[in-house]
Amino acid sequence: NAIPDTELGLTEDQIQLLQHGQQAVAAAAAGGSTSSRAASRASSQGLLLMDSSSLSALGRHFDRVMQSIQQRLEYLVEQSQTVTLSVYDRAGNLIDNADAEIARYHEIMAQIDELELDFDRIGQIREIVRGFRQRAEELEREL
Repeated sequence: NAIPDTELGLTEDQIQLLQHGQQAVAAAAAGGSTSSRAASRASSQGLLLMDSSSLSALGRHFDRVMQSIQQRLEYLVEQSQTVTLSVYDRAGNLIDNADAEIARYHEIMAQIDELELDFDRIGQIREIVRGFRQRAEELEREL
């Protein structure tokens, strides 16, 4: 009921997976049935048991491995979505904050421009006042 795993036409990686699976099935049933001891012995000799019971147990093992991989994959996809949304939210907040700061900067610049205009106007008015004062002083001297 056992054949060499090299006669299955599998790659070295596939053979190692099969051997590991057969050993895992045997370890799970350790101290159990004669077939589990036979599977463990066959696996250590580079053989694969081909009876329906051994193949069925190996199939169930790989089904559990695939289910575990699928669950881990789903978890990682959820985590990556969470991270993506978090980064997107933070980026959106940064953009909103940057927009608010840019608007604030424009308001400050407008206030500066307005103050500069007021400063120029006041400077002109000051010159006019100086002129009036000089004329007033001249008139006062004349009188």
